Amino acid sequence: MTKLYLLIVFVVTGVACSNAYAQPNTGEFINASVGFGLSAPYDESELTGSGFYAQAEYVWAPYSWFGVRPYAGVIIASGSLDEDGWKSHIESNAFLLGAKVRLVAPIPYVAPFIESGVGLSAGTFETFTPYTDLKKDGVLLHIPVTLGLALGRRHNIEVKFTYYYHEAVDQFAGAAAVGFSFPINED
Repeated sequence: MTKLYLLIVFVVTGVACSNAYAQPNTGEFINASVGFGLSAPYDESELTGSGFYAQAEYVWAPYSWFGVRPYAGVIIASGSLDEDGWKSHIESNAFLLGAKVRLVAPIPYVAPFIESGVGLSAGTFETFTPYTDLKKDGVLLHIPVTLGLALGRRHNIEVKFTYYYHEAVDQFAGAAAVGFSFPINED
C-alpha cells in the first residue's frame, strides 16, 4: 500500500509541475482520468457496487467556456447485498465510447464544469434486486453526465464525479475521479 501511495504522490507532483491544462484554455488536449468506479440500480434497493474506472479523452476547446470531448474508457464495478433474505447483485464491466460537450465557468484557480453527451457501452451488465432482474451482454446506449472542478493556476487538475446512465438495465455506473490534461500542440 505504501508503494502505491508513493507512486500516486509522484505522479500527481509530476503532473502538477508540468505544462498541463484542463479546459479553461482554448486548443487541443488529451485528458486522462482514473478513479474509484461504482455501480448502482435505479430502484429503491440499498445495493451499490465498487471497482475501477479509467478514461481518455481528446479535447477540442474552441472557446474557454465550451469544449467537445470524444472519449474511450473502462468501468469495472460489482457488488452484492443480502437484503431481508434476498440476495441482490449488480455488475458493470464495460468499455465506454462516446462524445460529450463541456460547459465551463472559466474562473481563475477553480473552474466548475458540467458535461453531457451520448455513448455506447460494450460489456456485461447485471441488475438483480427485489425490484429488478435484468442481465445483458453486448452494446448498450448510455448517457454520460459529469460534474467537476478544474483546479490550479493553469486548471491542470480535474476532480470530478462522472455517471453513465444505462436505461436498458436500470442502473448507472460512475466514478469519483481525478484527471489531467496535456496540450497536444503547445505554441
